[in-house]
Amino acid sequence: MWELLGIWVASLLTLCVFSFLYKDNPFYKFAEHLFVGISAGYGITLEYYNVFLPNLWRPLTQQGKLLLIVPFIFGILLFSRFFRRYSWLSRWPMALIIGIYAGITIVGYGSGDLILQINANLLPLWTGKWLESFNNIILTIGVITGLIYFSFSKEHKGAIGAGAKIGTWFLMISFGASFGYTVMSRMSLLIGRIYFLMAAWLGILQ
Repeated sequence: MWELLGIWVASLLTLCVFSFLYKDNPFYKFAEHLFVGISAGYGITLEYYNVFLPNLWRPLTQQGKLLLIVPFIFGILLFSRFFRRYSWLSRWPMALIIGIYAGITIVGYGSGDLILQINANLLPLWTGKWLESFNNIILTIGVITGLIYFSFSKEHKGAIGAGAKIGTWFLMISFGASFGYTVMSRMSLLIGRIYFLMAAWLGILQ
């Protein structure tokens, strides 16, 4: 019974979302607000039990790690945004969060993305295999001309202008491929929902 009820609720909410294809309407707004509300509630519950309790509250109250009072106070100051008179107090924890996150992100992206991408593009132009060598040459030309396009220290004229124009084509092709991949992933989600409606709800497909 509960499984059947869940299928009906999921199907009706799916139809409410699809109703936006016609125009904005109360059914779509209901499904949208319900999704946002449930996601926010689930996220808060997850953070409370998986982050706040094991990383702050239990070590502070049960293990006596008094140094954790500092992040606890900073966390409370974040809620001062709800009070106009004391909203300026939230700038301190926000500055701390942004500063720490920026430092960690720079190191993470530098070691995890930048260096790995540089290593991935240091490819031999001739490998003994024609197709692999051709791919490496195309990739090398695309990387070099793409970097030339984003080089604004010199005017794009002559050889630099030609390289920048070639880089533009490579960038457009890569953007188009990324967009196509995004569209295909969304189409797979659409197919999944339609299959759910026709199989689990209507029973047309088995």
